[in-house]
Amino acid sequence: MTTIEKRVITKKPEVLAPAGTLEKLKTAIRYGADAVFIGGNAYGLRSRAGNFTYEQMEEGVEFAKHFNAKVYVAANMVAHEGDAEGAGDFFRTLRDIGIDAVIVSDPALIEICAMEAEGLPIHLSTQASATNYETLNFWKEEGLERVVLAREVSMDEIKEIRQKTDLEIEAFIHGAMCISYSGRCTLSNHMADRDANRGGCTQSCRWKYGLFEIDEAAGRSSMLGGEEEEAFSMSAVDMAMIRSIPDLVENGVDSLKIEGRMKSIHYVSTVANVYRRAIDTYCADPDNYVFNPEWEDELWKVAQRELSSGFYYGVPSEQEQLFGKPRKIPAYSFIGQVLDYDDETKIAVIQQRNNFGIGDQIEFYGPNFSHFEQTIEELWNEKDESIDRAPNAMMTVKMRVSQPVKPFDMMRKQR
Repeated sequence: MTTIEKRVITKKPEVLAPAGTLEKLKTAIRYGADAVFIGGNAYGLRSRAGNFTYEQMEEGVEFAKHFNAKVYVAANMVAHEGDAEGAGDFFRTLRDIGIDAVIVSDPALIEICAMEAEGLPIHLSTQASATNYETLNFWKEEGLERVVLAREVSMDEIKEIRQKTDLEIEAFIHGAMCISYSGRCTLSNHMADRDANRGGCTQSCRWKYGLFEIDEAAGRSSMLGGEEEEAFSMSAVDMAMIRSIPDLVENGVDSLKIEGRMKSIHYVSTVANVYRRAIDTYCADPDNYVFNPEWEDELWKVAQRELSSGFYYGVPSEQEQLFGKPRKIPAYSFIGQVLDYDDETKIAVIQQRNNFGIGDQIEFYGPNFSHFEQTIEELWNEKDESIDRAPNAMMTVKMRVSQPVKPFDMMRKQR
């Protein structure tokens, strides 16, 4: 009698989520993220992302430690003359706060961090366009612990990279794609005088453009594609690798990164929740793993564009650009967050985030992929007065729920 050996995953990859604010940091970790990446008030590429003060970083690090999670700080700008002033103090302060690593692309900032903030781990940003194992080994010799691969790297290339280096590999698995190589773009500089590589990107590639045919003889021009179809686009669809968790794990990716520091807690909680469940399910029993379509359905509830696998399985075609009439994406509104719940009365206290009222079909969801739907039948305000709707932002209301809920569970409804 022979014994069939079962595969055992010895190292589960990290779920790395975006956190543009302290609220998003706490949400991401509650909903399953092993680590979050944030921005400070200098040296980053998201000047409008609600970046963290040192005091907020301290609170975030303390919160993360409670959940055995990590906090990384993105300091991945391209430094011009004068931009690196004060960087030594900045990195030393991050180290002393307890930040787990900094994500850097500029060699000067890397050198400053290594020399002046000894002990603070450095990760190479995707902005540095690392696409081969020789590059990873170079940065290993420079003392870096991890490289965030360029989004243009294929799954086959990841496999080879993993075989030829033991440096930690981080790869994007979900979120917005950039039309420029690894995000190194100057469109915003030319079109809006805002430097995309120093924190001021206006996302010019997402603007609407027209493609015109000019008839010089007739002295007129006509727009191609008409109003129904977009004939010219620089806007890529988003990435979603939820169906490829086995490939990512088997090819040794250490950290699976979700894009979106400027997106909402609805997005952060949903996406972290889905990938947490998929990764845990696969790593628990890879031989009997079955993809659950509900995971993908869940991601569509916070999708803003079409979804694709990016460059992982081939060079994207025009099908991975926003051409033509867009697919109708199910639009959900984040309408509230649970503050408290009384098990005896089955009444939940809700902090309103968007208009809802009696008769609305809503969905509750929480960590560990818990979900249920119900119709709102009763509502009360803070004075326990019966109301029909909750129209005021951040107001506190009470409602009877059909199943138990917990603080920080979320409410949403389809628009």
